[in-house]
Amino acid sequence: MGSISAVYMKKESLETLLKGINAKGLNGIELTISINDESKVFSGAKGDTFQNLSMYVSQSEEDRKAKKDKFYVGNGRVKWTDGNIVVGGDSQSQSTPAQASKAQEVVDDLPF
Repeated sequence: MGSISAVYMKKESLETLLKGINAKGLNGIELTISINDESKVFSGAKGDTFQNLSMYVSQSEEDRKAKKDKFYVGNGRVKWTDGNIVVGGDSQSQSTPAQASKAQEVVDDLPF
């Protein structure tokens, strides 16, 4: 095991994701989790929290090249790590990066 993280998603984000999945006729959606080396402090009703993780709808290579805005759906923090995170891959190689998802059909009123 390499790490344990916690992510918080607002109800509105879940509803938007479900609307997009249904509108595009998809069975699901790929999300990207980004973990930063430095934490940011967020103040809220339960006091200050330190967050170093964000989650957003995965982008196609074309979206990244066009510098399209990411659609963020959640944030959180790494709660534990053994310091040994490996890149996921197939059974032949543990260092093969995952393939980028294929571009999805665009629906104008959706953020992704």
